[in-house]
Amino acid sequence: MAAAYRGGPVTRFGSQYALDAIVWVLAVIIAAVFRFEADLERVQWSPLLLVAAAVALTHGVVGWTLYLYRGRHPYGSFAEARSLGITALIASAVVGVPVAVFGLEWEVPRSAVLIALPIALVLMAGGRYVKRIIVESSIQYDGHVERAIVYGAGYLGASVVRRMVTDPASPYEPVALIDDDPQKRRLWLDSVRVRGTLDDLVEVAESTRAEAVIVAIARADADLLRRVSDAARAAGITVKVMPTLTELLEGKSRLGDLRDVSIEDIIGRHPVDTDLAGVAGYLRDKRVLVTGAGGSIGAELCRQIARFSPRELIMRDRDGTTLQASQLAISGNGLLMGREVVLADIRDAEAIRAIMLDRRPHVVFHAAALKHLPLLEQYPHEAWKTNVLGSLVVLEAAAEADVETFVNISTDKAAEPTSVLGLSKLLAEQLTAHVAHRTGRRYLSVRFGNVIGSRGSMLPTFASLIDAGGPLTVTHPDATRYFMTIPEACQLVMQAGGIGDGGEVLILDMGEPVRILDVAQRMIEMSGRDIGIVYTGLRPGEKLHETLVARSEKQERRHHPAISHARVEPLSPEALDAEGWLDRLATSDDARDSAGGRP
Repeated sequence: MAAAYRGGPVTRFGSQYALDAIVWVLAVIIAAVFRFEADLERVQWSPLLLVAAAVALTHGVVGWTLYLYRGRHPYGSFAEARSLGITALIASAVVGVPVAVFGLEWEVPRSAVLIALPIALVLMAGGRYVKRIIVESSIQYDGHVERAIVYGAGYLGASVVRRMVTDPASPYEPVALIDDDPQKRRLWLDSVRVRGTLDDLVEVAESTRAEAVIVAIARADADLLRRVSDAARAAGITVKVMPTLTELLEGKSRLGDLRDVSIEDIIGRHPVDTDLAGVAGYLRDKRVLVTGAGGSIGAELCRQIARFSPRELIMRDRDGTTLQASQLAISGNGLLMGREVVLADIRDAEAIRAIMLDRRPHVVFHAAALKHLPLLEQYPHEAWKTNVLGSLVVLEAAAEADVETFVNISTDKAAEPTSVLGLSKLLAEQLTAHVAHRTGRRYLSVRFGNVIGSRGSMLPTFASLIDAGGPLTVTHPDATRYFMTIPEACQLVMQAGGIGDGGEVLILDMGEPVRILDVAQRMIEMSGRDIGIVYTGLRPGEKLHETLVARSEKQERRHHPAISHARVEPLSPEALDAEGWLDRLATSDDARDSAGGRP
């Protein structure tokens, strides 16, 4: 949505000041006549007109100084009204005080300027308001516009409606507002009325012939967007959403941009309150190393870390292609020549140790891992070599390089693991806790569930299957998972690095679990295609429902409402058993039932 406003050019020193000067002269005359009780014979016109001219001239000088007549404020806005009031007060004080003192000698009523002030203000402000109404009522949209209902009559909703009614290039025309607050039931915003709540959307859409509903709620979470999407589908209209605060801050969107609601919004839009000062405190002017910097999580971590002005950002990965993409996003070039990119495998202890001792990072985010559950079930020793031994290599090298903060990125599958992936990540958590106790440093793990949109995750897979004509494959109709978007997960990972203690496991609040079948059905509905769903059964090691915290782990929330603190038993490297490590997989009846058994 364009942000232009064609209410005429902003005020100029010229015609507008001439009108204001005339208003002041009239106001002073009216005040004098009123003061003399309409006895015109008592009025001394010459000194009175001199006083009126002095007020008008002073008003012009002050208004020019305060940019009232130099285009600072949009015409007829509250900002202009405030500037107008300040200008008039100063002008009336400068002239009114001498008049109050010497008025009798000048044969001018001493209170003339004081009485004239409110009269002049009403006339000047009223004139601007009338002109603004005339200009706005004459606006014609440039082309075809969609009739839109705005959901949310708060500050954001008012801003959206105002931009629509004042912008001829707007693709939307507001025809109604809806809001769930009963106190706003009779509210009008720029001639657009609140006509009900979300429950009334179908009726309001029919009566206004609306084609879209725009969600103008700053903190619209996934649950709310699901409700809006369902109501809009019943009404036969589309849903548009505003950009998130993160998108605005990163320059990816403008406030006026609207887009279709996406499946990511519906299942994983978690507004995050991040203590930016706390994050910046341990990242600014520090050397920060990210392992797995070419992956989905690692690349987004690098993008967000760069915002906090680290002294040096070191991106390590073993895949040169993904490393180049990360460098392109961070540095604006993909030359792969700077010191910020490091090509190395975390399985190579000698190479990782050399990198750590050479670059001496203050903070390490360990995002490198193998994460595909069914593949690791087939090749468990690859999980051992990367997720367990590779993590140990990075931990030991970080300890030798005296790294201050180490954040190991884990998964909810590490809680009471029933899969090779989950067990390998739990061992990495325990090794991290051991090194934390040994060094006394802040070495901790962060655990969260599925990340929407990461490479190889469910949503891209479903999207590819839909593009191919289906069918969609779902393991079990009752299977549920926790979801969070990549930017939101990375924000909380960085936050956790600033508030966690050594040896802790921090668990991110993922909201309510989402049924996989519901996601598949919604994606099919949004595609508008007739695509079937096939149930394949739970795969070996896979749980029906994931848990974020093991039953033996006690959690508490000490700093951030979306981050819980727990502890795992430290595990020394000497206790690692390369041959018998798989025996640690949960074997209880409950675990076997939820996992669907192991081969």
